[in-house]
Amino acid sequence: MSNSADSPDRPTRSRLRPVRLLTLVVFALAGLMFWLSFDTARGTNLRSDDSMLRLSDLIQERSHKNGAQDDRNATLRGEVDALAQRDNGSSRAEEAKLKALEKKAGTKPVKGQGVTVTLTDAPPNATAKIPGLPEPQPNDLVIHQQDLQAVVNALWHGGAKGIKVMDQRLISTSAVRCVGNTLILQGRVYSPPYKVTAVGNREALINALTASPAIQNYLQYVNAYGLGWKVDQHEAVTLPGYSGTVDLHYAQPVKP
Repeated sequence: MSNSADSPDRPTRSRLRPVRLLTLVVFALAGLMFWLSFDTARGTNLRSDDSMLRLSDLIQERSHKNGAQDDRNATLRGEVDALAQRDNGSSRAEEAKLKALEKKAGTKPVKGQGVTVTLTDAPPNATAKIPGLPEPQPNDLVIHQQDLQAVVNALWHGGAKGIKVMDQRLISTSAVRCVGNTLILQGRVYSPPYKVTAVGNREALINALTASPAIQNYLQYVNAYGLGWKVDQHEAVTLPGYSGTVDLHYAQPVKP
């Protein structure tokens, strides 16, 4: 009888064992995924924007540190220049040449008449201001990198002796970059409204702005959707000298 009782049990167990084993594997994988998710989130909500907020805070903090570092660099540069001018043994012609080079390089303040161009995002709930135009898309309502570049390029073309964007002087290696709706310039982050100030002949600067095809295209969006555009003229304005590093940073091939 023991044989007859065992015989039906054996196939039953052989069928149950793979199922039980598969169940254990599934629960083990589920537990592993849960633990990995918890370890990645460190107990936080993965759907929240906390990580993005922390990243934004970090960027703003680094921007403030870079600004403070620029101020310190400007102070140190002034001290170095003062020491270099004391008993440097150079002739007047050499000193004049050096000052001219510093002026062209943008490391010295420049003063004169000029203009300030202010660009502002349109209201987020803006609608078409001209009948027959389609309703704006989100990209139609914000300042883009090419808009700022168009202003800077036009002012240079108009004979600007110096340009600053926000509170920073531009030099030959400066790059105006926008990420999302923020401007990143020389390690610092800015939000609109964006101000671009140039020193030079005001009439020539304004004529260059008016003649720029890229700015004419921007002004169409100003009229259509309410993007901000303002040009202020100055009898006298002073641009600070560039206070950041002038070292060039470039990519290098990885050595095998």
